[in-house]
Amino acid sequence: MKTSGNAAHTHDPIKEIENALRERVGLDAASIGSSLIHRSIRLRMKCNGMNNAQDYIKLLFSSRTEWNEMVESILVTETWFFRDSEPFNALVRLVQEEWLPANPGGRLRLLSLPCSSGEEPYSLAMALSDAGIALERLDIDAVDISALALSRARKGLYGKNSFRGNSFGFRNKYFRATANGFELHPSILKAVRFTEGNVLDENFQPPHGLYDFIFCRNLLIYFDRPTQKKALAKLSNLLATDGLVFVGAAEQVLVLDQGFVSAHLPMAFACRKGTSDPVGPGIPESPGLSHPDSIIEASPLAPGALQATADTVQPALVPADLNTARRLADEGRLQEAATICEAHLQNGKPSAQAYYLLGLVRDATGDPAAQDYYRKALYLEPNHHDSLLQLALWSQKNGQIALARRFRSRAQRVSLSK
Repeated sequence: MKTSGNAAHTHDPIKEIENALRERVGLDAASIGSSLIHRSIRLRMKCNGMNNAQDYIKLLFSSRTEWNEMVESILVTETWFFRDSEPFNALVRLVQEEWLPANPGGRLRLLSLPCSSGEEPYSLAMALSDAGIALERLDIDAVDISALALSRARKGLYGKNSFRGNSFGFRNKYFRATANGFELHPSILKAVRFTEGNVLDENFQPPHGLYDFIFCRNLLIYFDRPTQKKALAKLSNLLATDGLVFVGAAEQVLVLDQGFVSAHLPMAFACRKGTSDPVGPGIPESPGLSHPDSIIEASPLAPGALQATADTVQPALVPADLNTARRLADEGRLQEAATICEAHLQNGKPSAQAYYLLGLVRDATGDPAAQDYYRKALYLEPNHHDSLLQLALWSQKNGQIALARRFRSRAQRVSLSK
């Protein structure tokens, strides 16, 4: 099927648009639901004074402006300054402790993809400026497929919804309150270069060939598996040899599965390129660490397998500490995290976090029992954000699209309430 110009079209406009979204943008329609696409079509037809769907299809595929409007109406981007603080804190530590000593006179290259309306790349600039890094040494590129979002980003004018949480010191320092919103300081505005682009395009190439740090958070969850692999291959090609990519909490397992290794930064969800270690791509270099694929090889994790694992480890070597378990899981050391969680539960301490981490281990092996652990986590803590996200992914993967949308919607509400 062709999707541009005066191409012939099928008789199902919804399917045509879904196919075009997949081909052009990489969006898996199942991740957002056909109902949202229906609503967007009706909205755009109304805006263009149209009643005939086929007439609208012709307009959509012949007008770049209308296509951008449609994409904008479908891809609802939810972002704010310093969203999830730990990745920004980890970035600053890495730059100060690793990058600066190795590059005393170099320029730091960062990529924010997708950048939406600019909150993330501007946060990168502010965080590094606060750390004493001269803005003149920064090459921050920000890429998004939405021309409208980029237009807003370049203006540097934001409403209250872009500022959340309890700490607004950066707003007082870098913004000026105006009648139309908060205006970003020119020095930060000039530190970021915005470019329209799609990571899935064959000729996609941001301004700089290689980047020291890439922020690509919560994009992969909207792609199907082949598209995820394609996007990660592009990111790998854009990442410097010793660079890091930051992804969303629900995406790290996907990234590790494609040859990356954990950067061992708790709660930052950062990964490095894999090595040429003969045992296989994506397996961490440190002895004893476990990649999701290696779990499959070591044990099928049938019922009772985790119990057996816990029994074989000396209690003195396995502290029943869930913070340690979470750190190990964030580093990709899922088996070790699971052992700690099992020990924790065996001591009669029900915990949403323990069940969630056990769900991650099951998920990594494709075991359907993963959903049972996530549900146990939600029984103990109905607003457990990560369990909601993982259940959304699990439901989508197993064809339960409506259920996936409900879980994702709940996760978004929890995130907004924090």
